[in-house]
Amino acid sequence: MQIDIRRLQVADYESLVEVMRKSYPEMRDDVWDKRNIQKLTSIFPEGQLCVTVDGEVAAASLSIIVQYELYGDDHTYAEITGNSTFNTHYNSGNVLYGIEMFVDPKYRSLRLGRRLYDARKELCENLNLKSIVIGGRIPNYIQYKDTLTPRQYIQKVRKKEIYDPVLTFQISNSFQPIRILKNYLPGDTSSQENAVLMEWSNIYYSRKPNTMQDSVVRLGLVQWQMRHFQNLDAFYEQVEFFVDVMGDYKSDFVLFPEFFNSPLLAPYNHLSERESMLELAKLTPEIKERISQLAISYNVNIISGSMPLEDQGEIYNVSYLLHRDGKIDEYRKIHITPNEQRFYGMKGGDKVRVFDTDCGKVGIVVCYDVEFPELPRILADMGMKILFVPYLTDTQNAYTRVHHCAAARAIENECYVAIAGCVGNLPGVNNMDIQYGKAAVFTPSDFAFPSNAIKGEATANTEMTLIVDVDLNLLKELHHHGAVRTMSDRRKDLYKIELLDQQDEQ
Repeated sequence: MQIDIRRLQVADYESLVEVMRKSYPEMRDDVWDKRNIQKLTSIFPEGQLCVTVDGEVAAASLSIIVQYELYGDDHTYAEITGNSTFNTHYNSGNVLYGIEMFVDPKYRSLRLGRRLYDARKELCENLNLKSIVIGGRIPNYIQYKDTLTPRQYIQKVRKKEIYDPVLTFQISNSFQPIRILKNYLPGDTSSQENAVLMEWSNIYYSRKPNTMQDSVVRLGLVQWQMRHFQNLDAFYEQVEFFVDVMGDYKSDFVLFPEFFNSPLLAPYNHLSERESMLELAKLTPEIKERISQLAISYNVNIISGSMPLEDQGEIYNVSYLLHRDGKIDEYRKIHITPNEQRFYGMKGGDKVRVFDTDCGKVGIVVCYDVEFPELPRILADMGMKILFVPYLTDTQNAYTRVHHCAAARAIENECYVAIAGCVGNLPGVNNMDIQYGKAAVFTPSDFAFPSNAIKGEATANTEMTLIVDVDLNLLKELHHHGAVRTMSDRRKDLYKIELLDQQDEQ
């Protein structure tokens, strides 16, 4: 007999379903969808494991990494898994969360479950995660529901007066009960919808630098004065000045405005608007790389406002997230304004996603995007806690639209929203001659937040920085205990917002 443990693959799906049906005969029709397995093996392949016996799948375990402070000890299976979308997973989290484990009954004497638990523990140590947490079912509780409370039942299982196939196994694998979770998994009649929150602590864990273990994130916003630059080096000098300042203040993020590099259009003012924007787009790859080096050098994540990008003859309005570890992410503005279409022939992007950072999941939308509430709502459903909005507005009317829509997005999505724009005048550059702006950080509106739901706000039309601390733990408290709970109180039985099937999700 040959027993091996390896990563689960999408090709194992049919075998996986068969094993699951054998393991949970009472739930034969409630099996994992193939799309779920594809998602898990894509975003966290090392966390999806299976044991094979003579080449046949005999057991499997599935897991994700979460920033546990965002959910705490009082959560449901739906909350911790993002309603089984697994958008709650991000690589910079601190806890390995077990979401599934099962063993083919005919192989249970081989202790395959213990092999999977040992593999999880090794993974937890290798990834330097704080602990493994699981919400364990108590399937034998149904036999005692009329005589014992869940707490009494757990105590008797711990004393080995009662045997529970799940809880007894977890305790024998050094997991400690933390608390009882009510309504953890609706439809789990055997457990009466109860679960036991269990934890295994990694004694080798050491706190990682630049991770959001304490939940406080420092945001640095640049209110950028439009000015002419003699050359590209002068532009870089101004960018580095702000990054240096934010780095000195230990900011986790620096946000620049939309089209903050548009002063570099001046040499092309004799060309048509589209031709001049194409010339500016040629500089974007170099600017992106230079700012990425600044992110690394000053140890700060930078949202590089937005810049034009030419791709296969089309012009896109692109924002880059330049991580302090050197990683580069890209977002293409989806909603293009009438003027962007008229003067530059710009095209909207088609990818909606959140970004994993060392401070949790963040989203980026550009200016006009924030006026479409469906887009930030989808990002919030993906786990986004901070939304960055670089913008460029010429008049106070235009700024007012961005301001009020951004504030609304913070309230309705239980998140923070940071906006930053350009200010001042720029004569000699077509369609970029006047700017109105005021950087701000908006919050939800509840007792833990400012009464006006504004964490910080700059002085209008003045070049300056705005540095603000936001606490992600307050969002968690709001979600569970707020005066109103907009994310959880939605009537999903009546309406829903979702991406089209062809959309690539993170």
